[in-house]
Amino acid sequence: MYYDSAVTTSDVPSISQQPDKRSFRDVLFVCDHNAGRSQIAQAFFERNAPEDLRAESAGTEPAAAIWPQVVEAMREIGLDLAGRKPKKLTLEMQLHADWAITMGCGDACPYVPAMVEAWDIPDPAGRPIEDVRAIRDGIEAHVHELLSDRLEAIRSDRTAHQLRLARLLPMLAREFADTKPAEEIRARADAVLTGFDGACVRTHVMTLAHRQTRDCLRHDTCDLLATQEPS
Repeated sequence: MYYDSAVTTSDVPSISQQPDKRSFRDVLFVCDHNAGRSQIAQAFFERNAPEDLRAESAGTEPAAAIWPQVVEAMREIGLDLAGRKPKKLTLEMQLHADWAITMGCGDACPYVPAMVEAWDIPDPAGRPIEDVRAIRDGIEAHVHELLSDRLEAIRSDRTAHQLRLARLLPMLAREFADTKPAEEIRARADAVLTGFDGACVRTHVMTLAHRQTRDCLRHDTCDLLATQEPS
């Protein structure tokens, strides 16, 4: 269940309280250690992507620090990764991503409930600087291709939304199936989740969506249905 007793409705803005009206999309880069490939990709994406696209990177087994050769190779082209730390891939990151890129982790790549691309990129760990430069340049080319060829797909893809909805519905059905038809439960959950799709803050989005949908279903009418179209 997504309900987190440590999270209150005042912790994160509701749909109507979101401070930024722009619609944001989140791209997640994943590799084994988050110490090379995914960090490089995130840095290039952040430098070249439009403001409505955001990047995050993580690893299934994060290293203690970014590989020194990677820091050196990126510094050569004006991108300083020295202050960044590898991060552990969390369930929250997976649920919040609208588009995901896995990078050479093979069978160890985690399931991410979004549109997923697999880039076959060698691991720069322990390689000489000449090899790391080549890997860096290859990742830069992949990022440029992503932004030039699939920008609108990232903005419009509904895969992550539909998978979030699929995770939310069974919990709601257990509580409301005796009092609400399945179509109404789905429509109200869809309306709530749609309000979070482009939110600039997505922390605990599933917890909040679950809570707000429950509140919506407890009443005969729901204002969200007047402003949101169901999927």
